Amino acid sequence: MQPGDKTSTQTEEEQLPSFSVQMSEQLGGVRGLIESSIPITLFIVVNFLGDHFKWWSLRTSLIIAVGAALSMAAYRLSRREPTRHAFNGVFGIAVGAYIAWKSGDAKDIYLPGMFLSAGYVVGMLASVVFGRPLVGWLWSVMLDKGETRWYDNSRLRRAFVWLTVLWAFVYAAKLGVQVLLYLDTAENADDLLGVARLALGWPPYALLAALTVWQARRILRSEAAEDERANTKAEPEPA
Repeated sequence: MQPGDKTSTQTEEEQLPSFSVQMSEQLGGVRGLIESSIPITLFIVVNFLGDHFKWWSLRTSLIIAVGAALSMAAYRLSRREPTRHAFNGVFGIAVGAYIAWKSGDAKDIYLPGMFLSAGYVVGMLASVVFGRPLVGWLWSVMLDKGETRWYDNSRLRRAFVWLTVLWAFVYAAKLGVQVLLYLDTAENADDLLGVARLALGWPPYALLAALTVWQARRILRSEAAEDERANTKAEPEPA
């Protein structure tokens, strides 16, 4: 980058939201994290009570979980608040509930999430093979206003390659744990699968997102500082 690009680089850096703002947008804030966890958490608790104490059937537990997801989405919609995370939760729980309703097996409610994780792993690894790391595109769309400067920046592109591989590894490990529990025939396997679904849901996602945002911002700030030093050296000394 030429010294004359200093103003452009500084302007681009100033356009970036703060780290906390970017993380909030990515995760939907504390409220988004809580709301995305409520339906499946409610299902785990209600299904455990209904199954172990014979208070109600699996279908009742499914209806309660889907009803909770729909209620939260409707509440956000009535207040004209962002509904992306709410409707994502509704779709995920509804598809899983339908499969579990038809099969009569509580573990089947987690199948859509498992297939989605498998799709993420395949998509991420394929994107690395083709030189288009998926995490870079996601960062661009979600946190950089759709800009493609990351792809023209060799340091950012290399960082997103290894970050994409890391994301794929974590999702593969998460999927492996869930598949083992899904295939387990123990009586409490569905309860353990539910706990694993929560523990391996947003916590690792939040850590990966934080690492991705931090690494991208670190590179951008480092390059901005290098450009500033280059411009300082290029300035003529006073006579």
